Amino acid sequence: MINKQSLWFITLFSLIIVLGIYYFSTDQTSLTMGKYQSSSSYVANSSSDDNNISVLKVADDESTMGKIDELQNILLDDEATLEEKNNAYDELEVISSYKTKEEELSRLIKKEFDYDSFIKIRDNQISITISSDVHNNEIANKIIKSVQEKFKENKYITVKFEG
Repeated sequence: MINKQSLWFITLFSLIIVLGIYYFSTDQTSLTMGKYQSSSSYVANSSSDDNNISVLKVADDESTMGKIDELQNILLDDEATLEEKNNAYDELEVISSYKTKEEELSRLIKKEFDYDSFIKIRDNQISITISSDVHNNEIANKIIKSVQEKFKENKYITVKFEG
């Protein structure tokens, strides 16, 4: 059975993992405030392409954090059964592994194809949104092949260009 000390460790560790993934997944250049327009106001430097990807990332992070909060509440609930706590813990591990894999694939696409991307993994489905005005089927096929190489089992991979 999980004691309170172990439960707190698991909770804090999962929170640190999620925050670390969020920190490394944010584009550091988009965090700069931009050039000053006047002495009291400023304008942020960001293009609409980066903005679309950023919006998708923030929305996904919010939903993920909401799910993590729900699962942590189950872990901390004294009335929850051991099976419910184990299922919640297993689901937290799955969320963490998906987030790690999503970030790895995003770095791969940035490195190999020089595109900013948003990636969402759900079971055997991978949705990839690429920030680009050019919609190229050949590039999409190359991205699908590169991503599939990172998995042993076949995945259903979709690539969408936004720009």
